[in-house]
Amino acid sequence: MLFVIEHLEPKLSEWLHIEYSHAAQIVGRKRLLISNVKKRGEFRKLVEIARVERKRTRELFKQRELIVLDPRARKKLSPTDMRGREVIVVGGILGEDPPLGRTRELLTRTLPRAPARNLGKEQFAIDGATYVAKQVLGGKRLEEVPVQLGLEIKISEIHSTFLPYAFPLIKDKPLISRELVAYLKRH
Repeated sequence: MLFVIEHLEPKLSEWLHIEYSHAAQIVGRKRLLISNVKKRGEFRKLVEIARVERKRTRELFKQRELIVLDPRARKKLSPTDMRGREVIVVGGILGEDPPLGRTRELLTRTLPRAPARNLGKEQFAIDGATYVAKQVLGGKRLEEVPVQLGLEIKISEIHSTFLPYAFPLIKDKPLISRELVAYLKRH
């Protein structure tokens, strides 16, 4: 199974790089491809964590080989969805609260013959979506992957940051990169 993150933000921010790096740790560097990386500096930075392509996903694969993760897709991802398919595509888009439907606009519409699937009603970060998809493709039903809605990161005694996204739970702890927590505390 190959996981593809189609890079769709106008620039590779530090936050985005952290999420991509964590996704690479989750599935393995060789099983992650980041597509649509046009800028030379971003390409050089990302090739250190994953396979990278300048072309868009639609130029690299036949659509019948793909499943696209889209929060607004009608059907939920299930273990049987990958029969005969080799690639799952995650949008490299930072979330908004409330969600704006950018995945459908920027990714799903460019792959009209690839089935789109959601991970439930919640919005996940890129790395969280990658983790959940990996679990489902490994045979778990979506309902068997525990999730926490929202996460408060304590910055100091009196300040905190709230992330309004869904976080997969591993041993009752939300999956979030230590690097991202450190980044949030610095900013």
